[in-house]
Amino acid sequence: MEEGSMFRSLLAILQWWGFNVTVIIMNKWIFQKLDFKFPLSVSCVHFICSSIGAYIAIKVLKLKPLIVVEPEDRWRRIFPMSFVFCINIVLGNVSLRYIPVSFMQTIKSFTPATTVVLQWLVWRKYFDWRIWASLVPIVGGILLTSVTELSFNMFGFCAALFGCLATSTKTILAESLLHGYKFDSINTVYYMAPFATMILGIPALLLEGNGILSWFEAHPSPWSALIIIFSSGVLAFCLNFSIFYVIHSTTAVTFNVAGNLKVAVAVLVSWLIFRNPISYMNAVGCGITLVGCTFYGYVRHMLSQQTPGTPRTPRTPRNKMELLPLVNNDKLEGKV
Repeated sequence: MEEGSMFRSLLAILQWWGFNVTVIIMNKWIFQKLDFKFPLSVSCVHFICSSIGAYIAIKVLKLKPLIVVEPEDRWRRIFPMSFVFCINIVLGNVSLRYIPVSFMQTIKSFTPATTVVLQWLVWRKYFDWRIWASLVPIVGGILLTSVTELSFNMFGFCAALFGCLATSTKTILAESLLHGYKFDSINTVYYMAPFATMILGIPALLLEGNGILSWFEAHPSPWSALIIIFSSGVLAFCLNFSIFYVIHSTTAVTFNVAGNLKVAVAVLVSWLIFRNPISYMNAVGCGITLVGCTFYGYVRHMLSQQTPGTPRTPRTPRNKMELLPLVNNDKLEGKV
């Protein structure tokens, strides 16, 4: 029984890695090799494919029961989340257009730090000193990676950094806006992807429509390129399904470690394909960041396992917000 559970967990992690790395590499291939430099449109294709995929999974195949949300809550709770969700995905694709996958993935590892800082500044939430200490290697690794990045682009760097802020904002908003709803990644996509398509559709058409027409006329094989673009959208939905599977097949600690190793796999695979230059110190910075993320996840898990009577801080919490559990960012995030 234990061996079967271990095999199931390993299979879940491997398929999650496969879909995640494939989507990232395909998006970079679309921007760099196919010369389809339209991140808004690529994001919109992903949202459309995810909307259709989630509908089929829930309504047709009935792989997951639908979590019913009142019409009023859809606009009052889901729509704001969808707006931030849309910004998060768009910024990720924009950053992929301008910077290498390795650099972009390293910057995304900055999300735990931005989440903690935002909760501290905006919500006045108190964190144990060990949480703050665990963020030091993450920040240090990001700084070292940024300074030594040979393909540095300020616009791409800012897009990735603001993408971290958008991810953190979505995670924090989920605590209040989705309170009372136990969303899994499939139901999250079912409700948010149609809103995201609606939000992004008109801007994509206005800002990139003419450029796409020019690209279509100039590209030697546009139809095969479009197949690749829409295939990336289908795989983006499959990634959401794989996240649901891996969350329910692994422990929190395994999920955290696997997530950081996934970044390392994505960096290695992207380097093997695109051969972007990586200096020794840049690789060291990336490694420090990943170790810091793993340490942060360990500290967060350790604090969450303390018994209710165990003191977590040198002093008594000042308000109820300080008693809220630490955010599990990876499990709240439905990626597209």
